[in-house]
Amino acid sequence: MHVAQVDFKSANASPEFAKSLKETGFAVIKNHPIDTQLMADVFNEWKEFFASDYKMNYVYKNDTQDGLFPMNVSEKAVGYSVKDIKEFYHYYTWGQYPKELSNKTKDLYQQMNLVAVTLLNWVEENLPEDIRKSLSEPLTSMINGSNQTLMRILHYPPLTGNEEKGAVRAGAHGDINLLTVLVAASQSGLQVKGSDDKWYDVPADPGMLAINIGDMLETATNGFYKSTLHQVINPLDDSRHLSRYSIPLFLHPRPDVRLSSSKTAGEFLEERLRALGIKK
Repeated sequence: MHVAQVDFKSANASPEFAKSLKETGFAVIKNHPIDTQLMADVFNEWKEFFASDYKMNYVYKNDTQDGLFPMNVSEKAVGYSVKDIKEFYHYYTWGQYPKELSNKTKDLYQQMNLVAVTLLNWVEENLPEDIRKSLSEPLTSMINGSNQTLMRILHYPPLTGNEEKGAVRAGAHGDINLLTVLVAASQSGLQVKGSDDKWYDVPADPGMLAINIGDMLETATNGFYKSTLHQVINPLDDSRHLSRYSIPLFLHPRPDVRLSSSKTAGEFLEERLRALGIKK
């Protein structure tokens, strides 16, 4: 399987991006406008956050799902009985934000969101007419006024050898949302499942973005675009002794958007959060 590397500034970027998503569920974006120094600075600030004691002042709120999800409440991929080996922070523009951090994370959110909106436009531009007509509203209007787009800052701690049997950094899963924009992680480990049921490494070169389809986009397009399973594997080399950090942005529609005749985006999200075990 080949995950295309698309030049964000290329004249053919839109159809090349849509083609890669259609064929693999993923694409890698290079030459993008997100400030790479800003990305590095944000990673460094969150490394300090996860290593701190004050992080526990920001434990998530069940109703709103913003804040820190500690190791002991980490999610379980659907179908898995063991929790992932990770802790993470949910940042929404309206949610909890650590006062110990600068505003760089907020700046990165805005830059990533602008890229995500552009990519959703590219998806829409390349939709077949019959799929376009079947939508409850245009994809790009589904996100108008949405306050649900989420930045997740992930920390996968060093492996000690004492992990619960069967536990992995992130079990095989599909994302919930429309599109996911992922800045290159501090280590490799992300894999995507091909149509041949084999797992393939996703390039994680600094300065590149990995993009994948979420389940909401699959539902809205009636399966034209398919959300692809992906996972983060446990390293076997010396990097297992190091933390891994990752920052995805999940582009979400408004809760009232009808994804199908039977389900709104809000209902879809609620159902999945409960299945993942991170909302009671």
